[in-house]
Amino acid sequence: MIGRIAGVILHKGADQVLIDVRGVGYVVHVSARTLSGLPPAGEAAALYTDLLVREDLMQLFGFPTQLEKEWYRLLVTVQGVGAKAAMAILGALGAEGVGRAIALGDWSAIKAAPGVGPKLAQRVVMELKDKAPAIMAMGGALSAPADTDGAVIEADAPPRKTVPPRPAPANPSASATADALSALVNLGYGQGEAAAAVAEASGANPASAPATLIHAALRLLAPKA
Repeated sequence: MIGRIAGVILHKGADQVLIDVRGVGYVVHVSARTLSGLPPAGEAAALYTDLLVREDLMQLFGFPTQLEKEWYRLLVTVQGVGAKAAMAILGALGAEGVGRAIALGDWSAIKAAPGVGPKLAQRVVMELKDKAPAIMAMGGALSAPADTDGAVIEADAPPRKTVPPRPAPANPSASATADALSALVNLGYGQGEAAAAVAEASGANPASAPATLIHAALRLLAPKA
């Protein structure tokens, strides 16, 4: 199993990148969102990967964070959602957007992904609504981007400005969402209702600290007079 690729980008295509790792070129399929965030050819890059193996096919799919990879692996468990549809959904919404849409039952947001119809979008929400909170709760721990430590720049690679690689910080928004969800579950709320409240609160105030998200979610969960 190839779980991570770190090397030099040789070429960027419409939905894939060619990454050289010690003289071996790996074709890695990525979403449009991931592609736009990668550096140009000649620069070092790293991606978490998932290997798809079939009788007549082997494909690598790449993700900027472990969180996005986990959402991909969950999406493809839904009947009718193949690798292409899962990548389209992640490309349209991103990891946090997918979690928010499923938690809120917002299948129309899933339907916005290219090639995903209303029936399939509804099936994604219905089949994953009970599984999504578990991944949302891991968001902070899995949202750090893959760093380029270990990428090898060959002598004949295109010239580039070298910068010592540094581990990137975890996504603060994903971390706050995970912390708030964990707090609500510890208060006795069910994972599904807690995830929906946190997702709604996070959508209204994406940059909120955990305490702010918790208070906002509690207001949403409070019995209406």
